[in-house]
Parts: sequence; C-alpha cells; structure tokens
Amino acid sequence: MQRAIDLARPGTVISVRGGTYALTSNLQIARSGTASNPITLAAYGSEKVLIDGEALPNTPAPVGGSIPNAQRGAIHIEASHWRIAGLEIANGPYGIFCRDCSGNVFDRIVTRDNYESGLHIQGASGGNLILDLDSYGNRDPRKNGESADGLAIKEGSGAGNVVRGARLWNNSDDGFDAWEFLSPIRIEDSVAYGNGFNRWDLPDYTGDGNGFKLGGGDEDLPAAHVVTNSIAFRNQVGGFVDNGNPGALRLSRDTAWRNGGTGFDFSDSAATLTRNLAASNAVPAGLGGAAGGGGNSWDLGGTWDDGALISTDPSTLTGPRRPDGGIPRSAFLRPKHGTGVGARL
Repeated sequence: MQRAIDLARPGTVISVRGGTYALTSNLQIARSGTASNPITLAAYGSEKVLIDGEALPNTPAPVGGSIPNAQRGAIHIEASHWRIAGLEIANGPYGIFCRDCSGNVFDRIVTRDNYESGLHIQGASGGNLILDLDSYGNRDPRKNGESADGLAIKEGSGAGNVVRGARLWNNSDDGFDAWEFLSPIRIEDSVAYGNGFNRWDLPDYTGDGNGFKLGGGDEDLPAAHVVTNSIAFRNQVGGFVDNGNPGALRLSRDTAWRNGGTGFDFSDSAATLTRNLAASNAVPAGLGGAAGGGGNSWDLGGTWDDGALISTDPSTLTGPRRPDGGIPRSAFLRPKHGTGVGARL
C-alpha cells in the first residue's frame, strides 16, 4: 500500500483489496493531488479493508509520553486533495492524523479502538469534508483519557471544513472536539453519544465527556462554528458546549438528551440557539447574557422529559448504516406533539 501511495500522482486511484493489513510502519501520505484531480485511496468495491496499527510504535505511548509527529496515525497525511473511502482503521497511535492538509474527503471511514483520536485534523487545514464517519472506542492511556476524541479538528485554522453524517461514540474524551481551531467548522446531521466514560479502567481518569465541544483553549479565542440537525445523548458531561469559546456560535434544530451535565452549555459565547431541544439532561441549558435566538424547548415552556418524545430507543440510529452510507432514519427523540424543535435523524 505504501508503494502505491508513493507512486500516486494527481488522478491516481488506489483500490485496496479486502483483508487485514497489519502495519509495522505507518502509511505516510506526502504528495498532493489537485482540486480537479484528487488522488483516491479506497476499498475495492464492497470488500472490507481493515488497517490494523497494533504493532506500530506508541500503541500505546507511555503515560505522560509524547508521540513524534511522523508516527501520529496509522495513516499520517501531510498532503491535500486526497479522497480516502471505505477503510476501517483500528489500534493505531491515532487512526488518521492529518496535519496542514486541505481539500481532502474522508468518505465512509471507520476509525475505532485507536490509542488517540480516531480522525484528527490539525494546523493549516481547510476545505476538508468528513462524510459518514463512524469513530468509536478511541482512548489515550498516555493522557489518562484526556484527549482521545472520535473526531478532532483542533489547534489550527482553515475555512470550509464540513462534518456530515458522523457517528462518534464511546470515546474516552469527547465525541467531537474543536479545541483552539479558529476558523468556522460546520457540523450537520451527526450524533455523539456515550463519550467520557472510563470503559478501559484507566487510572486517574481525565476524559471530559462532551458530545460536541465547540472550541476552547489556553487563550479562548472566538470561532463561529455551526451545528445543525445533530444529536448528543448519554454523554458523561455535556451535550453541546462552547468550552469557553466566546465566538458567534450557531446551533439550530439540535437535540440533547440524557447527558450527565448541561444539554446546551453556552454561558461564555455569543451563541445563537434556534429551535433546539433539551430533554432529560441534568440541566437543560446554561446561557450567557450574549446568547441570542429563540424557539428552543426551554423557551417554549412545558415539561421536556422522556414522556414528551415519540421514541427513546436509539437502536435504529446506532445500527447498520443505509446502503448509501447515511444514518438510518427513525423517530428517535422527536417530540410527540409536532413541535418544530430538535433534530430529525
């Protein structure tokens, strides 16, 4: 596979036959395609391809240790205009690590059980599309669970990154993390659940446990991320949180259900929240004085608990994807009385 990557030029299609590829050194992608002629690395037809990084260095790194840049990821990308599709990446020191990379498409990827974040994008990176990603079970023993997210777009900038149709679950830190990423990210039709629980008996556990963490940093700089038609449920702490980001965040038609802390925590941002639904969280919403919007469940009044919902059974949403890669549709968490609030997945 590395030989094919090294030979690839703009327009090349690399088709990977089904099977398990047990890496002894990680895959390095350094040459870019072009916007009109991307390079494709994809599973052949419907064959199942597993890229297994268990034998790579830093699986896991020692507690308190660091991972050298080049060793981050079973697939390490410092290139642009690639399409990576239909691959499953497991047990790596990160699943896919993408630094200073733009214009890439990650299509129907599975990143699971890695020793850091499943898919991690960092640095000067814009115009990436993450489509129908499943990322789960990722954890980081070296940081006691503090930084392994399902999907991280963090510590960088670059316009036009879009996440669509992602499912991010049972990761040690957060489902989605935009820590110190200073350009707007758009998230659509996605779900994050079960994040932040210590499923690995890691000592001194420090996982944050949010569904969608929309910023934050050692210096909280503004970034106007957008989340629409998405669901956060049964996370250890928050559903959707600004994490100190003071920017003009926008959330519309999202649902937070049964999160251990606050469903919508936007006490530090100039967020606009419109027609969102919070039900059965420890706290429905925490909003600062700069928050705007309206038509949310907490604005409408009444009782918003399990009894107000058509279904609290997530099994369809969490089950096999549709043949086209989409999340299967169901009545999960839709309000009984047709009120126009919350997500429709």
